[in-house]
Amino acid sequence: MTPALLSPADIRRLAADLDIRPTKKLGQNFVHDPNTVRRIVTTANLAPTDRVLEVGPGLGSLTLALLPACASVVAVELDPVLAARLPHTVGDRAPDTADRLTVVHADAMRVTRPELGDEPTALVANLPYNVAVPVVLHLLAELPSLRTVLVMVQAEVADRMAAGPGSRVYGVPSVKVAWYAEARRVATVSRSVFWPVPNVDSALVLLTRRPSPTGVDRAAVFRVVDAAFAQRRKTLRAALSDWAGSPAKAEAVLTSAGVDPAVRGEQLSVSDFVRIAQAFTRVS
Repeated sequence: MTPALLSPADIRRLAADLDIRPTKKLGQNFVHDPNTVRRIVTTANLAPTDRVLEVGPGLGSLTLALLPACASVVAVELDPVLAARLPHTVGDRAPDTADRLTVVHADAMRVTRPELGDEPTALVANLPYNVAVPVVLHLLAELPSLRTVLVMVQAEVADRMAAGPGSRVYGVPSVKVAWYAEARRVATVSRSVFWPVPNVDSALVLLTRRPSPTGVDRAAVFRVVDAAFAQRRKTLRAALSDWAGSPAKAEAVLTSAGVDPAVRGEQLSVSDFVRIAQAFTRVS
């Protein structure tokens, strides 16, 4: 049975019933276009056995579209009013899939694996603009079971997540995402499909998990990344001087890693940063 997806009128009616006024603080922009949520589910290419994690389900637009396409959905919602309402919305509009839904009232930036029950295999979500990258990085680290991530984020954020070395928008999010996955922007989403209408367009970015680098501590690599991009205009020799202990030590580490001390961070791949972190232990 096809679920009755939420229309713009349904969204406004639900919000009025719950006395919900979307807040910028929580990044609440509710999708009200059924075609958009169908497109997201199609793009996610879910298998019937997939266990999907949804972050910020809001009033349930995407949840209703996800439930028939997978084995289960765990929806993590920070707003207690929305978290309490979601099972009722699904029960009313898609009763035959209601038993597939679990709602967890929690902060996705801090939620842990045990709180989510069965380990999710896919993350599919319309993420709040203000926390999109931290949420994705936290969940990739916390949930090794995640094989696929498809998130709708601010278009500029999607570009940063998917950027490669040398790109104008390549930076910390690009490198840290690349530690876990291959990322690519797969679609643009008009601002008109949201209520309230944001002042920017959105995009879908698809992340496909790949093996993370081995033989080096992730936190150590991420410290190098943070230092390299803290002062983008500086060469790596200068940008990494505090991290290494001195400009001379930074140069010695970079040389040992086979990286030109005169280049800047935006020219390096995640594997280059891995070599720098490994070289630091050798030179030390």
